[in-house]
Amino acid sequence: MSRLNFTLEREATGSRARAAHFQTLHGTVQTPIFMPVGTQATVKGQTIHTLKATGSRVLLANTFHLLLRPGPAVFRKIGGIHRFMNWDGPVLTDSGGFQIFSLPGSRRMTEDGATFQSYVDGNVHLLSPETSIDMQKAIGSDIMMVLDQCIPSTAPLAEAEAAMELTHRWARRSLAARGDSPQALFGIVQGACFPELRKRSAEFLRELPFDGLAIGGLAVGETPAQRYEFTGVATSHLPKHLPRYLMGVGTPLDILEAVHRGVDMFDCIIPSQLAQRGTVFTSQGRLHIRRAVYKFSEEPLDPTCTCQACREHSRAYLHHLVKSDELLGWHLLSIHNLTFYHDLMRTMRASILADAFLPFYERMRRELARTDELNPSVKPKPAQEFRYPRLGDYEIHPGPGGFNSVRQISSGEVMHSINQPDEEANRLYVEQSALAERLTTGEATTAELVVWDVGLGAATNAMAVLRCFERCHTEAAGRPLRPLRLVSFECDLDPLRLAASKAGYFPHVRHGAPQAILNRGEWSHRSGGMHWELLHGDFLALFGTARPPDLIFYDPFSFKTDSALWTVETFTRLIAACASKPAELYTYSAATAARVALLSAGFFVGEGVGTGPKADTTIAFTRADGARLHPRGPQLLGEKWLTRWRRSSSKAPATLSPEARLEFEQRIERHPQFIPLSPATI
Repeated sequence: MSRLNFTLEREATGSRARAAHFQTLHGTVQTPIFMPVGTQATVKGQTIHTLKATGSRVLLANTFHLLLRPGPAVFRKIGGIHRFMNWDGPVLTDSGGFQIFSLPGSRRMTEDGATFQSYVDGNVHLLSPETSIDMQKAIGSDIMMVLDQCIPSTAPLAEAEAAMELTHRWARRSLAARGDSPQALFGIVQGACFPELRKRSAEFLRELPFDGLAIGGLAVGETPAQRYEFTGVATSHLPKHLPRYLMGVGTPLDILEAVHRGVDMFDCIIPSQLAQRGTVFTSQGRLHIRRAVYKFSEEPLDPTCTCQACREHSRAYLHHLVKSDELLGWHLLSIHNLTFYHDLMRTMRASILADAFLPFYERMRRELARTDELNPSVKPKPAQEFRYPRLGDYEIHPGPGGFNSVRQISSGEVMHSINQPDEEANRLYVEQSALAERLTTGEATTAELVVWDVGLGAATNAMAVLRCFERCHTEAAGRPLRPLRLVSFECDLDPLRLAASKAGYFPHVRHGAPQAILNRGEWSHRSGGMHWELLHGDFLALFGTARPPDLIFYDPFSFKTDSALWTVETFTRLIAACASKPAELYTYSAATAARVALLSAGFFVGEGVGTGPKADTTIAFTRADGARLHPRGPQLLGEKWLTRWRRSSSKAPATLSPEARLEFEQRIERHPQFIPLSPATI
């Protein structure tokens, strides 16, 4: 039984191209897919935020280099590569076989493995199938590779056959070393440029319990024509029910040709390596940005691309950075190249699913071979100030961590201004409310869980709820989940329209649901287990018509911009709407004014988790035992907060008369959650 649950979705007519998906320990992977190379647990010049912005889903790390530095002890202590590099997506680790191949003068090959001297400290190491798998277990990758003997693809028959046979013996040992680890393991087809060897290798490996099969020993000396030929030879003998991975390949044209021949997964250093040299791939052909023709060009690298380099900088500026050997140039050009690769993969996948891959292939094999040699120089144009896209009263606002948010122009308020929006939505709302636990281990599965999303905005919180449901649905593997109803309230849909129309800026909306909400006002999961509906208009006028909530994710603009939603009167109406069952309210605000309004309305108020610069947020319960019954055990506000409140200038609404103010303050002091703490005289 495969650890990846590989599902083949469609094969293209007139081609071996295929679209599929599989499940790793860190999420679902859709194919065809390109994996950026993060040799030392980092993709050169990139942060995890810029990688995600380009569309990167799976990263590749190198066992050989990580074995030498920082070493297995570091990964075991810290808990694996995902925590080490703060990457929450899948990771594939190669075995170190190619690096051993790259050290012909300083290693010795035997049946046991490869003995070599470390370039870090000079110590001698043995890289064997067992030590390679042990290191990959310590790294904690989602997909491990067997140790193989890589040789030049042009090697003679006897050498190629011997290396293939050794790779097969090492494959068995790698499987044994993997044991019961939940990590997936791929075998590697070898055989150089000999069709019979490639066939024998594929037939041998497909009989073993691997979770996928890779094609190795290409892009190491053969011509492109040979590479395409032997890729096709290998895939013709590989099973359809496992993912196929062509190692170390290649250019966009190489990848197109390999997808046409039935390959699903790719990795290569080319996007960042060529970026370092000033070369980029665009819809207009391959451009060498060092050329003097770009010195005065105010055009973006690629007018069809929405990456950071294209939307923020001109060719002239990028030309200057490259000519000046500035690291920023490498960084930006790498972002563009990675975005180009990921966009190509998505477009290929879409064409396969639409059964239109063959005409796409015929067109793209010509376009991807283009260069900029015939592009004429152009007369410099007047400088144009770059302005982020906007719609109505909203515009895209770049965040400090490489992410994007939506800003209301009139008020200046930014939605999720400090933290990565989807990360904040997960931490503040999804994780803190224990949403996944409620869906999988909560009340009887027939009792619908109702979540109110107050302030839809760009749908960041709503999509975090949806993604949580999809993860639970995948992990449940057929077991019933508690039905989920998500009710979003919003008076102005322009923020979502802006995000949906510029999905290159907002990865979280790359899903069919937001567009369905805009078009129809509702969306349902294919399983029927989740329904998302929109109530468009004034929240205060509409919420009485909605089903009573179990959870309220309260995320309108602040009191300064949207004061009506933060009053005692509003919260009093809200608690009345929840009278039929216990409910919980979560909000980003920890302001004293917001908390006293909730307390005055009758909520029991506690401290929520901190996000970014905020030390804490707020949770409110409609019932006295809400905090005690909560899965996370939050603490209600106590004596410490009450003491601060007594000194606060926001003890009561400023509009109250002195008499009403005194009555209000006494109501807070006498709140049931403070009764044991209040002075006896009150």
